[in-house]
Amino acid sequence: MRGAKLTIGSRGSDLALYQANFIQEILERVHNCSIKIKIINTGGDFDKEMPFEMMEGTGYFTKELEEALLQGEIDAAVHSLKDVMTTQPRGLKLGAVGYRTDRREILLIKKGSEITHGLLPVKPGGIIGTSSLRRKFQIVYHNPTLNVKDLRGNVPTRIAKLRNGHYDAILIAAAGVKRLDLDLSEFVTVLLDSQKFLPAPAQGMLGIQIRSNDLDVEKIISPLNSETASLESALERGLLKLFNAGCSLPLGVYSETNEKHHRLKAVLGIRDGDKWAEPKRIDVNGTDVQQLVNRAYAGLNEKVKSCA
Repeated sequence: MRGAKLTIGSRGSDLALYQANFIQEILERVHNCSIKIKIINTGGDFDKEMPFEMMEGTGYFTKELEEALLQGEIDAAVHSLKDVMTTQPRGLKLGAVGYRTDRREILLIKKGSEITHGLLPVKPGGIIGTSSLRRKFQIVYHNPTLNVKDLRGNVPTRIAKLRNGHYDAILIAAAGVKRLDLDLSEFVTVLLDSQKFLPAPAQGMLGIQIRSNDLDVEKIISPLNSETASLESALERGLLKLFNAGCSLPLGVYSETNEKHHRLKAVLGIRDGDKWAEPKRIDVNGTDVQQLVNRAYAGLNEKVKSCA
């Protein structure tokens, strides 16, 4: 719809605004739309104490944007898809998913704290920063000598904390670093194999949320949808959705997909008192997305009868 005027909602962080501006440029170029970006702060932006694992996928980073959508203050909201709940609020839907950049984790190490071997080559006893349970249990599994310390803040803030000596290393999503084109030359950087250190569901992927009944906006947004990203999202977020039963499970996923064949690999962190036990793993292949999701869930759930 050429000549349309849309307002896109976004959080105010550097990464969120990069993503919103990225979508704005595409829409203005492809549809000749006039796009305005409106910054909306969310609960996750104000709360500096709650661990990220209690926020991701729970609406902490999306609720206020969703309310603005429902009230007609904005026409679409651009999200990091991993922050979006697997069940959409009544009246809203995802109009497009895609533009997945690097799904891997990036390990940033202060020079002098690195070693020459291992998936996580940080000196024994080193302090590594993350507030993600999914990252924590995989760190313990791959390098049990490390001391894990909580790390909060946006991407530049977390890197600044590493620079200022609060940590020997930090672990963050490569997508945010790449999108912000940050200078990391002062650190030792290691991109982790996403089949060995599994990322969050839909990590590195964007989701554009719209009102369910707004057909005009849907016509503008839907061409941005990626079929491959939709399949990957259905696999990864589909598995996450099945675990959405009041339990906060640390789940890492990896998917591969084409028109005829799909693969879903997952790892689930398991608590043993105040420690992490051996993680549970599943790796399934097939042609039907929902059957794969169900098989992966059944396989993990068979090993873990309760997340209490």
